Amino acid sequence: MNAIPTSVLDRLKNAVGPKGFIADPADMEPFLTEWRDLYRGVSPLILRPGTAAVVAEILKICNDTGTKVVPQGGNTSLCGGSVPFDGGDEIVLSLGRMNAVRSTDPLNDTITVEAGCVLEQVQNAADDIGRYFPLRIGSQGSCQIGGNLSTNAGGTAVLHYGNTRDLVLGLEVVLADGRIWDGLRGLRKDNTGYDLKQLFIGAEGTLGVITAAVLKLFPKPSDVQTAFVAVPNVGAAVSLLEVARQQSGDQVTAFEIIPRIGIDIVTRHIPDTVDPIADPHPWYLLIELSSGGTGGGLRATLEAILAAGLEAGLVRDATLAESGAQGEMFWRIRDGMSEAQKPEGGSIKHDISVPISRIAEFIERADAAVDAIVPGFRSIAFGHIGDGNVHYNPMQPADADKQAFLAKWHEVSTAVHEVTAELGGSISAEHGLGRLKRDEITRFKSPLEIELMRGLKQSFDPKGILNPGKVVASA
Repeated sequence: MNAIPTSVLDRLKNAVGPKGFIADPADMEPFLTEWRDLYRGVSPLILRPGTAAVVAEILKICNDTGTKVVPQGGNTSLCGGSVPFDGGDEIVLSLGRMNAVRSTDPLNDTITVEAGCVLEQVQNAADDIGRYFPLRIGSQGSCQIGGNLSTNAGGTAVLHYGNTRDLVLGLEVVLADGRIWDGLRGLRKDNTGYDLKQLFIGAEGTLGVITAAVLKLFPKPSDVQTAFVAVPNVGAAVSLLEVARQQSGDQVTAFEIIPRIGIDIVTRHIPDTVDPIADPHPWYLLIELSSGGTGGGLRATLEAILAAGLEAGLVRDATLAESGAQGEMFWRIRDGMSEAQKPEGGSIKHDISVPISRIAEFIERADAAVDAIVPGFRSIAFGHIGDGNVHYNPMQPADADKQAFLAKWHEVSTAVHEVTAELGGSISAEHGLGRLKRDEITRFKSPLEIELMRGLKQSFDPKGILNPGKVVASA
């Protein structure tokens, strides 16, 4: 039995047409399970509209009938924000068919794309006109730009280009009642009141459904230099970041930290990966510099940074990429960090940020807190040290029982988040809140902040049909 009346489902099917919905249970399955397998939902219908006008018709029907809607992009969410609950009373609104690049403007350095465009498609379209779209994340071959916008995705280039919200000039959004806000402006300066687009970026589809966006483009880097660097500790890595930014004139576009255990599990489980440095070291950095210059001086700059690091005791060893292929091999190690954890057993994942100056203290204190709960756990701390974002993933002790370890998820996360808060950090740096952290966030935001968030939700979605139960709970 469907929790949504058949008459409403028939109206929705008519709105999208025979090619715009999925009702077969087997075909629906990929839309109902999220990437980490933490959540699996139930829905009687997957809707796949082809235009913003059809999205508007869907939301008008749902608003009139009180039918709940879960907007979904590539379904690569890590916090359960893109899948329904198990009550069967929500329809999934998948934007994948809305995948057109509407226009490009090289002189204005902008591209206008629909929400269903896969991120890699946007990158390639920018490349085709000699430009660069800098959002880079591990799922870029499957995630969609609408989901990137809705979660304010981060990635490996944030320290140079900013988060997704920094890359957006305009949006097209369908509101809960079916009205379409056309904010597709390619302006870098528009001081005419509230910046409405920023309300929808990072809102995870709870305030409106993003259907298109005007995105910033940048000059294509012509010189990219990459190094894999061994460092003695996390404090040395943070100090080397300061050296790199100063000596390069802030041309550092990636600065990723990897622990020794990360090298071990990646080379064990990810094909075609090898340790770039012969002798083992406790910590490693993947450093990338890039520029649009053609003089070839960036290689010398990177070498000078590493030489200064060696002299100061911040660097133990390093390998510089001699080709683009070798640089890609370095990145394969970094990008394989999440995938390589799965065969190792249970992993309790955290996506935190703290001030860069306190990253070393965070890892030390978090390790101590988790070890008091799970003695002998394996610490996997990696990620975007250049912007203070650490993916802190305590992994089960070797040969331990996976389910017994995962049963401590709440206790471990509480301890990690407490350390994060004490250091002035955030419990979600780039993955959003979804349903995983919806209640947890109330412990770390002030009552006034939660009140304001609930007020926005009530104002934009008074009937509560848009991705209910995600980001912020009802009062």
